[in-house]
Amino acid sequence: MNRFVSLLPGLAVAAVATAVAWPISMLAPVLSPLLVAIVLGILLGNLVPNLSEAFMPGLNFAAKPLLRLGIVALGAQVVLGDILELGWLVLVLASVIVAAGILSALALAKPLKVDRPLAVLIGSGFGICGAAAVAGVESTLKSKKEDVAAAIGLVVLFGTLMIAIVPGLSTALGLSPETAGMWGGAATHEVAQVVAIGGIIGPAALEVAVLVKLARVIMLAPTVAVFSYAVRRSEDTAMANSTVTKPAAGTAATSARAGSAAGSAAASGSEPAAGSVSSTTKQAPAQGKRPPIVPLFVVGFLIMAALRTFGLLPEFAVTGLSWIQTVCLAMAMFALGRGVQWRSLKNLGARPIVLAALVTIIVALIALGGALLLT
Repeated sequence: MNRFVSLLPGLAVAAVATAVAWPISMLAPVLSPLLVAIVLGILLGNLVPNLSEAFMPGLNFAAKPLLRLGIVALGAQVVLGDILELGWLVLVLASVIVAAGILSALALAKPLKVDRPLAVLIGSGFGICGAAAVAGVESTLKSKKEDVAAAIGLVVLFGTLMIAIVPGLSTALGLSPETAGMWGGAATHEVAQVVAIGGIIGPAALEVAVLVKLARVIMLAPTVAVFSYAVRRSEDTAMANSTVTKPAAGTAATSARAGSAAGSAAASGSEPAAGSVSSTTKQAPAQGKRPPIVPLFVVGFLIMAALRTFGLLPEFAVTGLSWIQTVCLAMAMFALGRGVQWRSLKNLGARPIVLAALVTIIVALIALGGALLLT
């Protein structure tokens, strides 16, 4: 009971921020409640840097468990059958775009001198589904709050630019509404931004754009699973190296002591004490808790997607889960944003922006090629 009570102040603040973010996003559909919420969190963190510790348990709860609950609820928005009506190659295109977004970000990170963790978040957000993807991957990689905020900020910036670019270029290139919609859904970062693009082009484009975007949302689950597996392997390797290195150092010392003991024994005519070697051998460090290969929230996402795909979720449940998804993710974004300091974001410099621009171009070109081939 005390644990629950301790969560209330922080959760209440996050809930109020979400309640403020919602109408703002309705007035400006380009901005989803998630994006508005993280901005509000950053404002609070910088205007009231010494927030009472009483709020911390609830905000920490919002940043982790509520985030994962929101991703589980996101799965209920996916109907695989509707996506496959566009052709199974749409899933191939979505997979290629996700891989291209992440791999191109990693490839560009070194020459641009951008930290790899930030590059992974940018690639994930731009390749999969914007802020939700950044947060989902961050929960596995345990990235810095400043990196999370920067990646989400870049999602907002370049996704908003795509709202003007995709319809304009679609008209200039003479693309059909279906092709333009597929391009917008495959190239744009946030679901809200995709909806805005589809709305500008027309109803036919909107339907295709949303379905293609949901195909990319599906890729969140396997992507997080891959990163979780990579983290697990990295920890295994570190553990193995630690186990090999420490006994090796101990063995040298043990051998020296054993030799000395043997010499003393020879001089005195006595036998070295049994077990003297084992008493100096180092023990391997205890293995701590490791992330599961497939996080539970990813399993939940897949279960929800399966239930929706097979028609096992009634419409009122889908509507309710959509509401839960938005509320939980917005509260999580607010909590993550609160820990970000302006000076930390300013210190990032222009390089992440250049990387984000290049990744956007790469993803957009691949998406355009795929849209032209599939429509």
